[in-house]
Amino acid sequence: MSEHRRKFLVIADQSEECRTALYFAARRAKATDCGLVLLAVIEPSNFDHWIGVSETMRREAEEQATELLDTMAEDAEAVMGERPELVLREDEKRDALAKLIEEDDHISILILGAKESGEGPGPLVALLARGRSLMGARPVPVTVVPGGLSREAIDALT
Repeated sequence: MSEHRRKFLVIADQSEECRTALYFAARRAKATDCGLVLLAVIEPSNFDHWIGVSETMRREAEEQATELLDTMAEDAEAVMGERPELVLREDEKRDALAKLIEEDDHISILILGAKESGEGPGPLVALLARGRSLMGARPVPVTVVPGGLSREAIDALT
C-alpha cells in the first residue's frame, strides 16, 4: 500500500451496522485505490481503586479488541485484496478518533454505520449529527451507511 494515498477510517465495534460500514468502506477503498484504517478503542475502566480488577479488565478488553480488529481485517482483506491498517487505542472513543485524525493526514473520510432500528443512529453518528466537533480534529467528510443496506445494494453503489 502506498504511504501517500487517501485512507478511509472505520471504527471497529461488534455491531451489525459496523460490519455494513466496513463492507462499504472496503468496496469504496478498492474501487478508488484508497487505503483503509480500522480503529478499535478500549475505553478506560472505572475501577481505578481496584488496581488488580482494572488491569484484568483492561487486558481482557485489549484481547477482545485485538480479536475484533483481526476478524474485521480478514473481512476487509477478502474484499480489497490487501490488509487494512489496524489501530488500537486506549482512550475515550471520541478523543481517540480525534487524535488519530489529527495524526494521520491521509485519513480523508470517516465511514460510520447507522443503526437500522428505532433506537437512534448510534452514539458517534448522533454526536456528528448534532454538529458537535471531534474536539479539534481536522475536518474530514463523514459517510453514514444505513445499517440495513444489503451487500448487493452496496455493490451497486460502489
